[in-house]
Amino acid sequence: MSTSTTASVSTHILDTSIGRPAAGVAVHLFARPGRDADWVALGGSATDADGRCKDLPAPPVGTTQVRLDFAVEPYFREQSANQQADAQQDAPANRDSGPAVFFPEVAITFAVVPGEHYHVPLLLNPFGYSVYRGS
Repeated sequence: MSTSTTASVSTHILDTSIGRPAAGVAVHLFARPGRDADWVALGGSATDADGRCKDLPAPPVGTTQVRLDFAVEPYFREQSANQQADAQQDAPANRDSGPAVFFPEVAITFAVVPGEHYHVPLLLNPFGYSVYRGS
């Protein structure tokens, strides 16, 4: 929850490759009081069954930048294992000889001001992602 001297942050993830929320993705929150300051780890959580992460810690007073780190590699590895288990015998072989996970992590940095709430949704698929400031 934001106060007049702090901001607050929430996020959710939608896996656009399957049209469903991405559950169980670890999310870590970092903050710093300016561009040249060091990042301070504030803690983290994991997305729930609805792909939401509502319990991230509040950034401390004086924070001007926040970073969300999403550990998406374990999520996609699990999705891949589930798809392979469900695949039919005549399904085509893996079409791509590249890495099993193209983006193993996603880091999003954004500016904050005290008193504001920042909801940052992540639209995710195995080969790309997009973010925006939500409400």
